[in-house]
Amino acid sequence: MNGGICPKCGLPKELCICEEVAKEQQRIQVKVNRRRYGKEVTVIEGLDPYEIDLNDLTKFLKAKLACGGTVKDTSIELQGNHKERVKDLLAQKGYKLEQIS
Repeated sequence: MNGGICPKCGLPKELCICEEVAKEQQRIQVKVNRRRYGKEVTVIEGLDPYEIDLNDLTKFLKAKLACGGTVKDTSIELQGNHKERVKDLLAQKGYKLEQIS
């Protein structure tokens, strides 16, 4: 009986605004780390895994950037240096550029 109602806001799933509100409250950090043998990894931190589906966001970013990646704890790791492109893609997904550093 509770399949069509969001447990957080109480609205029907079609009208749920929880994820949009969560996007406005995030402070996202995008940085590039160097791993073994000089490989670079783009790390996206500051996303709340309880408010936002990290697996869905990772899948979107990997498809757009044509790279591999994973979700580790509360961060997303993408293979390669994609710092600037990730910021543009997050803005396209609905995050504000002022919140991304």
